[in-house]
Formats: sequence, C-alpha cells, structure tokens
Amino acid sequence: MVENILNSIGHFYPEISIVVTLCVVIIADLLLKRENHTISWIFLAGLTVTGLLVLQQTGLNTSIFHDMAAVDPFAVFFKVILIIASLFIVLFSINSRELDPYKSRLGEYYMLIAGMILGMFLMVGSTNLLLIYLAFEMTSICSYVLAGFTKRALKSAEGSIKYIMYGAVSSGIMLYGISLLIGITAATDIYGVNASLAAGIDQPMILYIAILMIIVGIGFKIAVVPFHFWAPDVYEGAPITITAFLAVASKIAAVALMIRLFKVSFMDTASVQIIGDWPIFEGLNWNMLLAFMAALAMIAGNLTALKQDNIKRMLAYSSIAHAGYILMGFVVLTDEGITAIMIYVFMYLFMNLGAFYVAMLFSNKLNTESIEKYKGLGFRAPMECIAMTVFLIALTGLPPTAGFIAKLYIFGAAISAGWIWLVLIAGITTVISLFYYIRVVKNMFFFKSDGISEPLVFDAGSKVILFMLLIPVLLFGIYFTPIIEFARYSLKMFGM
Repeated sequence: MVENILNSIGHFYPEISIVVTLCVVIIADLLLKRENHTISWIFLAGLTVTGLLVLQQTGLNTSIFHDMAAVDPFAVFFKVILIIASLFIVLFSINSRELDPYKSRLGEYYMLIAGMILGMFLMVGSTNLLLIYLAFEMTSICSYVLAGFTKRALKSAEGSIKYIMYGAVSSGIMLYGISLLIGITAATDIYGVNASLAAGIDQPMILYIAILMIIVGIGFKIAVVPFHFWAPDVYEGAPITITAFLAVASKIAAVALMIRLFKVSFMDTASVQIIGDWPIFEGLNWNMLLAFMAALAMIAGNLTALKQDNIKRMLAYSSIAHAGYILMGFVVLTDEGITAIMIYVFMYLFMNLGAFYVAMLFSNKLNTESIEKYKGLGFRAPMECIAMTVFLIALTGLPPTAGFIAKLYIFGAAISAGWIWLVLIAGITTVISLFYYIRVVKNMFFFKSDGISEPLVFDAGSKVILFMLLIPVLLFGIYFTPIIEFARYSLKMFGM
C-alpha cells in the first residue's frame, strides 16, 4: 500500500504543483503589498510550472492511488486545455479594470482559482465515483465564491446566490444518484461498475434513476438544457474574467468527466465502436434522451440569445447552444464522436475566450456591456473589432476559422451515425446564431457612435494577448491536422 502511494505521488506532480502554488499565493498575499500584480505573476509562474509537469506525463497510461485516478493521454489532453485557459484568465485578470477595486483581495481571488483548477484536474482524471464527486464539489464551491467576487455589484451577489442554490440542488441529486449506483453495483471505481453491469443486475429501474440523477449534476455544470437556468444571471453578474473561465474551463472539465464516466462505466466498449449504442442496457434509448437534450440546448440557447443586449448574457446563451453542439458528439458514442468533441472543445477554448476578452477590453474603456454601445467602435478600435468579428465568425462555425473545423467534425460524426434530424436542427440553429453574432458586427461597423469619435487606445500587452487568441483561431482553421492527431491519440483511457 505504501509503495503504491509513493509511486502514485510521482505521477501526481501537476496537482501537487497547483497546491504548492495555492499555498505560495496565500503566503505572498500576507507578506507583499496588495496594490500591485506581483501575486498575479507568482500565480502565472506556478501555472507555467504545472503546465510543464503535465506535458511530462505525455505517453503515460497508468492508474494511481489504488485506481482512484488515471494518468493517461485523455487526462493529459484536457489538463493541457485547462492550463491554457487558466493562463489566459490570469492575463485577463491583470488587464481587467473590473477587479481594480478589489486589488486588496487578489490573494483570495487566485487562491480560489487555484482550488478550482485542482478540482478540474481531478475531474478529468478521476476513476472513482467518490473522488469524482469530491472533485466536482471542489470546483463548484470555488466557482460559487468567484461568481460573487465583485460583491459590491448587486448583480454579482444575485448571480452568486442563484448559482449556489441551483448548484446545491444539482449536486445533491448527483450525489444521490452516485449512492444508488454504488449500492446496486457494489463498486466505487468505474471499471468495477462496468464489470458489475456487464454481469447483469436485478434492479434496472434503480440503475436508470441513478444515471438520470448523475446526468442532472453534470448537465448543470455543462449548462445544457434543461439545467441551464443559472447560466445567464451568473455570467452577467460575475466578473468577466470568471465568466470566461466558467464558460470555457468549467464546461470543458465537466465534458471530460462525462466522457470518462459514461464511456467506461455504462458501455460495452467492444460493441459500441460497431453499433454506436449502449448494449449494456435494454429498454431505454439513452442516445435519444441525450439527442433531445442537445436539440433543446441548441434551440433554446440560440433563440434566447437573439434578444439579448448585454454581451455577457448573449455569450452565456451562446455557450448553452454550444453545449448542445458538444453533446451531439456524445450522442454518437463511438470513438469518432468522442474525438469530434475533443476537437470541438480545443477550438472552442480560443474562440470563446477571444470573444470574452474583446468584450472585457471594451468594458474597460466604455464601462458598459451593452451591445448597443458598440456602435461605431469599428472606427475607434478597428483592430479589436476585426478580432471580435473573427471570433464571432468562428463561434458561428464559418470558414476559414477553427470554428468551422470544430463543427465540421461534430456534424460529420453525427451524420455518419445516422443522426440526420439532429444535424438538421444543428444546421438551422447555426444559421439563427449568425443573426445575433452579426448584430454585434453590424453595430461596430455599420453605425456611427453617438457623437464620440476619439479612438480607443489599448496598450501593447493587451494587443499581444489578443493576437495570442486570434492567431490559433485562424491558424487551426487552415492547418488543423496536429489537433486532430492529438485528439485521436488522446482517446486512450486507462484500462480500455
């Protein structure tokens, strides 16, 4: 036992690095002046070290801590995405004027982000139901506090309270579902659950209820219909840096958790590659349930986004719609569908963070998040508006951007599995999304500002960050083979 723990620690360095970074941030917050960004740079350095440690795990495929977690290419893929997102969020935070009144609390801010990253790292690698829930709750609790970090703003406090209430209910339902699943399978690790279900159980109805309850918890984190009601208010009230983090990192970690949990626990992996079904179960069409959830998310998200004036609320409903597109790949169930999801989330990282970043830059200068106030900005900040246009085109899924490649693979996987009606809905809602994305572009370039014509000037650092997001969106729209190969290679889960 001791030998297993010692060997496991050697594969747990990225998580240990996050914990050390968290502790250093707390100490630095006590000792250093709080009116500068020294803590931000310390945290950025800690994330960089963590990222290097994650990259050193490339090629590993093993289990640690007595099958509590896996260190495999699948986990590494999502940890890389989470680290990239976290690095950008720190850079966003350094440039955010919204956080200026709270400089004395930056230590708490980064401590909570570190806790959230640790929880997400455990989410993407956990192979034990109890650790899955603990990781889920660690991520959730930190995000509840971060959503209300700008507590002097009433919308921030309101959004945080709603987030806690919805989160507590969904977490409770998920925990009850996990307890039922453990009870009927007599196993806590997901491989044991799979073996027990493959051998047959006498209580299929309890199993179905357990799975539905688990879907509720994960669906809440992904913000997919009908578990999306918290997202618009939380996204609008939270600092834009945290809104971007929730819309990207938290959603992607939950997607990784769902893939590993369902692919390992509930599927006959030998058969699922051939027929794209859940042969372990009989009597309930789980594919159709997830397909309806995906369709509802695409329809509700895109239609509701049409009438939003707040850029963060619009991107919140857009995020709900994108959760539906991501879920399309999961409906397929085969490796082709899972690979399509992994490609999608990688592309989604840059285009969604980019849109939020430009919105933050405009909010810094204009002190507003209203899309109506974007009128004439194309003449006052041409480079930033062109970048925003590219990000929105990518979110729509038009060439030659990374968004087109993402949707091409997710649609292709669904078509190859015969889900034509779902692809038709996805196509129609993509056209609908073009209307509210183009509205932003129209306001920036086809209207004159209300009597204000002086240019908006942004510093060199802001422009560098902008190009760091813009270049991948354009590059991966043309040269995407490495991402596809990375995703295909990463679809290796320990024990499968």
